Amino acid sequence: QVQPVESGGGLVQAGGSLRLSCEASGRAFNIDPMGWFRQAPGKEREFVARIDWTGSNTVYADSVLGRFTISRDNGKNMVFLQMNNLKPEDTAVYYCNTNPPQKNYWGKGTLVTVSS
Repeated sequence: QVQPVESGGGLVQAGGSLRLSCEASGRAFNIDPMGWFRQAPGKEREFVARIDWTGSNTVYADSVLGRFTISRDNGKNMVFLQMNNLKPEDTAVYYCNTNPPQKNYWGKGTLVTVSS
């Protein structure tokens, strides 16, 4: 199957913003709950945010609640993550996947680096 393709990462100063995008083709996208996950250097991959297939219901990790917003465009098979007020501890490679994640559906991710 086709893997998702994440983009939009980069280097940003603390307090700044980034918008990540994920093109999630190769699946019945419009019925899958989707999620963003991240893996910081030397740490396990962790859950960041989830959105249901309607786009109406979202869940966030406590560490990003109030700062990040997940959204989706089913017509374009896209998932987005708007990240505001970024902190150095948000530095990680960010991935999208279904939620719960499918073992064989991880993309290459996009690197977000937040400088202090």
